[in-house]
Amino acid sequence: MKKSYSVAPTFNDMRIDRWIRNNLGKIPQGLIEKNLRNGKIKLNQKKIKSSHKVKTNDKIDLFNFDFKVKIIQKKIKYKPSDEIIKANEELIIDDNNDFIVLNKKSGISVQGGTKSKKNLVDIFSKSKIFQNTKPFSVHRLDKDTSGVFIIAKHRESAQLLTSLFRLRKVHKTYLAICHGELQNSSGEWNNNLTRHDNDKVIVEKAKTIYKVLDKNSLCSLVKMKPITGRKHQLRKQLYGIGHPIYGDKKYRNNDSSKTINKNLMLHSYQIKFMINDKKYTYTALLPDYFKKLLQKKRLSFPNFW
Repeated sequence: MKKSYSVAPTFNDMRIDRWIRNNLGKIPQGLIEKNLRNGKIKLNQKKIKSSHKVKTNDKIDLFNFDFKVKIIQKKIKYKPSDEIIKANEELIIDDNNDFIVLNKKSGISVQGGTKSKKNLVDIFSKSKIFQNTKPFSVHRLDKDTSGVFIIAKHRESAQLLTSLFRLRKVHKTYLAICHGELQNSSGEWNNNLTRHDNDKVIVEKAKTIYKVLDKNSLCSLVKMKPITGRKHQLRKQLYGIGHPIYGDKKYRNNDSSKTINKNLMLHSYQIKFMINDKKYTYTALLPDYFKKLLQKKRLSFPNFW
């Protein structure tokens, strides 16, 4: 069985493994690598590596493998109650013809998978807002991170917004409360971050611009603007300089275990982007638990309330 696809302009200059995940589902990297090596995935009738970048109108052929069937079989189904749907609808900041923006709560995944059940895509797929369409996730936000999140209402909008994020034309601002007193009041973090994909170790460059809004001998309130979008980038960078985020159970020092918080104190505070010369700016109010810790640690934030 053979399936053929043509690369749309939106995905020009994207790695083929990312193209596959964007168009066919959340495919494990190891499975993509294996099928590329075996020639079951070809680009313009040639075998290529996963790092190869596709171009507009390139032809991608898949032989004797149905990715979607395999992934759907593994995905955990989630059926939200009416109460959960309503509670998440109340978090919406903006609702227009192309997308919705909401202030995501901590503790909920963006989309389902083999390890997560409760997720925003499945919740809004049952919402009246998406009665005649379906929700499209266009960017990432960790399960335990709160704040601004965008869901597209149709495929065209999803492709446009995904492209803006990929081309770094979406400007994001995060707030975090971290352990200890940061020495520099502002600056940049430029370093290499490692992550593991099955048995493969991947090293990626990461850049973040930061500013300390307030601090004392125990903790700091930091505003961060990531230039790159690596997995767990901000959490890894703060941990790497010895200032892990409060509530981070994965990236933390041994001496911070006694004071670990229930919630991760990382909040997606603001997103800015432009479409057809129109500027969009969305700001998400701080969660109550975030404000309470600011008060407890005697840290001030200008837009606190």
